[in-house]
Amino acid sequence: MVVFACAGCAAVVTARVTRVALPDHSGQQYGHGLLPGLLEPGTYAVDPGDGRTWQPLKPEPEEHGVRLLTYCITGPPNRIAIAPGDVRGTVFIPERLGGCCCGWDGQYGPNLACAKCGCPVATRVDDCGFWQVVWLEPDAVRPVAVDGPVQRVMDWEKLSSTPPVDQPGFWSPLWEAAVAVALAHLLAVSDGKRVSVPEGSVAEAFRRTIDSLLPPGPPERHLVLAGPGLPAAITDIALVPRHPQTGEIWPCDAGAVVPLAADVWMYMAFNDDRRGVPTAYGMPAGVRRDDPPPLLPHTLFRPDGRVFLSTLKRLTAVRQPWLRRIHDRVKDRPYMDPFS
Repeated sequence: MVVFACAGCAAVVTARVTRVALPDHSGQQYGHGLLPGLLEPGTYAVDPGDGRTWQPLKPEPEEHGVRLLTYCITGPPNRIAIAPGDVRGTVFIPERLGGCCCGWDGQYGPNLACAKCGCPVATRVDDCGFWQVVWLEPDAVRPVAVDGPVQRVMDWEKLSSTPPVDQPGFWSPLWEAAVAVALAHLLAVSDGKRVSVPEGSVAEAFRRTIDSLLPPGPPERHLVLAGPGLPAAITDIALVPRHPQTGEIWPCDAGAVVPLAADVWMYMAFNDDRRGVPTAYGMPAGVRRDDPPPLLPHTLFRPDGRVFLSTLKRLTAVRQPWLRRIHDRVKDRPYMDPFS
């Protein structure tokens, strides 16, 4: 457990926090309403690439008629995310708070300063469409170890699940972001070959996008669910959970693994949202029933295109011409079907 202190004067600027994995939706913008906090109180996460841009270093020789470019990611790495309520000893910087709608989006740089020395230390983001968070600047703060309860890492089998549909029937933005991240990893390990997916919620989340981005024809690669509570199986590509606290990926013997946020994976693995057929007669009193029935979405599933691109461009495999073409196609048409 740590607190973060101002690098200039050593004043403490946060409550005691424990590290967790960075959520997939950390860079997501969703809708036009006010969103909840990105992180639970008492936790922090480190983003190795928030706010980075992707720029060509130099053109390289053509290969099969495709000009290859080597890209680098620039910008401040390792910014630290905390819940807004865990900030201590800071004041707003008024000249960096303008131009927003319902809050602040951080477009003018750090907008929180250390109350003791006045050094800019963090950026509060809470505008409409943004997950509420405070980003500590890595060069402006330093961690200080403190006494506190030891973090208890939850067992895989006890992790919670997140339903795919929110009220009043819209796909969960958490699902849209998590599937977008997994989709980028899936394409990277597919080698550009058609991939089959299991029926159910996995197919509902992945199949339309695979059909849109990968070449037509019979499947040559096969994706299956693997993880806690499921039979161990050696497979081609495994869709496995990623632990929300440690970031650990479930180990398995598959040829390739595709990580998926554990709460989404748990729902895909152990929930069945198919509606039952109405019975002609009354149900016996002891029969388990869904009342009310599970929510069903009003539209087909659409992964978050911006999260997909942000993930894809950080993977080494994107240098391959076929995957680079997919990246450019989605980038040029950010709202193309099936992306949101």
